[in-house]
Formats: sequence, structure tokens, C-alpha cells
Amino acid sequence: MDSIKTYLPRVEAYLRETDFSRESRLAGRNFQVAPLAQGEYNLNYLLRDGRRRFVFRVNMGTQIGRDDQIVYEYQALKLLVSSGHTPRPCWVDDTRKGIERGILIMEYLPGEPLDYRRDLAAAGRLFAAIHQVTVPAGHHLIVEEAPLSLIFEECRDLLERYLTSDLADAQIAAYLGEVREWAGGFRRQEKYYQADPWPCIVNTEVNSGNFIANRESGTLHLVDWEMPRFGDPSQDLAHFCSPLTTLWKTDYRMAEADKKLFLSAYRGQLRDRHLKDTLMERLRLREPLVLLRGISWSAMGWVAYQTDFSGLKNPDTWATLQRYLQLDFIRSLFDPYLKAG
Repeated sequence: MDSIKTYLPRVEAYLRETDFSRESRLAGRNFQVAPLAQGEYNLNYLLRDGRRRFVFRVNMGTQIGRDDQIVYEYQALKLLVSSGHTPRPCWVDDTRKGIERGILIMEYLPGEPLDYRRDLAAAGRLFAAIHQVTVPAGHHLIVEEAPLSLIFEECRDLLERYLTSDLADAQIAAYLGEVREWAGGFRRQEKYYQADPWPCIVNTEVNSGNFIANRESGTLHLVDWEMPRFGDPSQDLAHFCSPLTTLWKTDYRMAEADKKLFLSAYRGQLRDRHLKDTLMERLRLREPLVLLRGISWSAMGWVAYQTDFSGLKNPDTWATLQRYLQLDFIRSLFDPYLKAG
């Protein structure tokens, strides 16, 4: 927690010295500041003034290769306000003057992480609301034009970090090389999405810790929007059902009956008949490469955490990476696809 403590005085100074007159929710307040959460790419602080609470985010790195990472996230949150399932953004500052990092202030949403055993139907309804948000022409979102090739090329680069590392396990490296070769042919299926596009805002990071469930109000929100895309809804749905996602923060692996419940709730909220009819095919083609992306990122992270990782190291993340980089676990993900051809 050293970084979050180090920046605390700077956050307090920024709040004292900044003119918030253009944002009435922040103007004239005397905030108390406390550390809230530290991730690999952001430091988050809780701002309190009476009953009003906000999150103050200091951006420490980018996952999308852009210098304007914090502005990208702020603009995405502005687009998503109408969904009713995301935090309302209040302030963005990328001048790097008060603090030498990008800054975002958004509403604080109290609650607890999503519980897969009780929140699947609510999550389905949440995704349906988000995926049906109207996105105006000229939006800022990164467009997923060749979805499977995009994932495969990212996986290829991520896996290279592991396959060429002296730290790599020989058996795991050989198996992942086989999976990568198979996936290189499978990605040709992306012509399906190109011939029948249904683009929407997709989050791309949908593990349980990025949801806030408020049991008192009966609400569910998706709060982390660092790297959204404009792409097919199967992106989020496949990620949400993936064991690499569900096991990231929990011990839960989704059964077929649970997946059916989740997707039924999602389909029940869709207004578009065609999306309802094509949803399962969109998912079938997406799921294998989503699994490959998850294990490729984990393999890269496993090496980076032991060598040159430039973000903020999280001990829980490291424990999960070690759990994922086991041959039996990796084979449980891909053997069904490899054996099916």
C-alpha cells in the first residue's frame, strides 16, 4: 500500500487547491480523504463530506496504450449514464499540473462484490441494459473491427513473453504453443461478426470484483471502465462465463445450468429479435479465444511479476496467476476444443 499512502497528501492538496465551480456536486465541499483500493493501474481514494461520497482515482498506467487513459474512461462513463448500472462521472483532469497523473472523480457506490451464486440473473439484466445504450456517431471508443484476429494477435504477443522466458515450464510452453497454433485457424470464423455486426459498448473486464451489489437497494453496478470497446456483446458475455474470470476473485466455476440462467435473463431484456436469435452462435465462436486471451494474459503476467512489471503489484493477483499457470488447469480449458478439432 506504499503508493496509495504516498499520494494521499497530494490528493488532499489537489482538493484544496482546485476550483470545482463547474461541477456543483463537488464545489464548496470540505472532503475527508481515505485510501480505498489500489490496483495495478489506479490508486483509488474515498472522499467524504457529510453523507456525500465520491471516488478519487489517480491513474498510474494504461492498458490500452494511450496517454489519455483517464479521459477515455471518463468519456465512456458519460456515455453509460443512461444505463443506470454504472457510476456517474463528475470530474476529469489530465493536465498533470496538480498531480503528475490523470485524475477522475466519480460517484461512490456502496455495496459488495458480485456473488455468482445469487446475482447471475441481475448480471444478465445489467449487461442487457449496458449493451443497448445508444452510442452516437463520432464516439471515442476503440472499435473492434476484426474481433477474433484482434484477440488472437494480442494473445500471440502475450504468449511470446512466456514462451521465450527462461522461467517458462517446458510442458506448459509446449501445450500453449499447440493451442496457439489451433487458434490461429479458428480466428477465421470472425467473418461471421463482420457479416452480421451488432456493435455496442463492451466493458472487457467483468470479474466479480468490478461489480458492486447493494443488498439494501437491490441494485447492481459495473464500476471499472478502463478499457471498454465498441464491439460485439459476446465479448462481455463470454468473459463473464469464463472460469478464468469467475475464479479470479472467487472459488466459483460456472455450471451449464448457471450459464443458462444468466443468458436467459440477458435475452429476456433484449429488444432486438435478431440478437436474441443469433446470441448463442456469437458466443460459441467467441468463447475459445476469450479463454486463450485470459490464459495468455496470465502467462505474460506470471513472467512480468517476476521480472519487469511496471504497474503496482497486487499479492492477490500474483496468487491467482500462480494458480492459473498449472498444466492441469490449462488443459481443462482447451482439451475439449482440441479434441473436437
